[in-house]
Amino acid sequence: MTTPRDLFDQLSTGISEGRFTDLAQLYTEDTVVEHPTAVPRPGRLEGRTALHDRFVNGLGGTLRLNRHDVTIHETADPEVIVAEYQYTAESRQTGRTAETANIQVLRARDGLLTHTRDYHDYLQLAAIQNATAAVTEAYAKAPAYKPHPIAPRPAAPVSPTSREGVFHQLVFGVADGRWSELPDLYAAKTDVRHPFLPGAPILRTRDDLRAHFTAGAAAGFRIEVTDLVLHLSTDPEVVIGESAYIGETSSGTPFQVNNIFAMRIREGQIIESRDYGDHLALAAATGRLPELIARVTG
Repeated sequence: MTTPRDLFDQLSTGISEGRFTDLAQLYTEDTVVEHPTAVPRPGRLEGRTALHDRFVNGLGGTLRLNRHDVTIHETADPEVIVAEYQYTAESRQTGRTAETANIQVLRARDGLLTHTRDYHDYLQLAAIQNATAAVTEAYAKAPAYKPHPIAPRPAAPVSPTSREGVFHQLVFGVADGRWSELPDLYAAKTDVRHPFLPGAPILRTRDDLRAHFTAGAAAGFRIEVTDLVLHLSTDPEVVIGESAYIGETSSGTPFQVNNIFAMRIREGQIIESRDYGDHLALAAATGRLPELIARVTG
């Protein structure tokens, strides 16, 4: 039986080799492919035909992508894996290249992909295509976010020091404004990265985390967390969590930021985390999009 890992390998190898006309056959006829951090709003493709068009007339005509540095997280659900990896991306139009981070949640059944959630570094991809002006225009023309119902918070895990318990304390601590408590969720020596935020430093100590969360508190956001889904790795220290921050900036601009965090938690503390958040959407809502774009174009 073709496994989810096999399908990811066939998919990403096919992309690297430019075999875009073949790729849709890895998916079911009624597949769903979501892009939670797409510009300027989350995207969704339904069905193999729509996906084939995206591969052939979209991706295949604009970029060359070479996959490397792959980490596969098998999960407690045998149909689901989470894949973290890098692309060396080259624009077919400009010849410019960049290293871009990616993470995908893939669900497979009967040897085909039925549902994936694909998070990519759209800012770096736009930069190498000299398309950052189009990104700015897209956000300027996008309709305001309309609030949607917030899902009830799931019951707190029995053990607050479990990987699920620590993850809950982090995301709901942000929503509840418990900023001063959050650094204590991390080990004294940790490694926290924000792959979609250009120029972001690696946070290695609790003092680094205190400065990080102090800046979050100063922003004055009003936030709720919704749509939390935890993927428990077969590695007992690893958890991958998807969620959305929905709220308003201090000036009242509504926003939604979709996130997926991959964390290693040992003895109740975070020793490693890669936080893939929609920094483009947040920058657009706060008026800081030019500053963010300058980091990849300047």
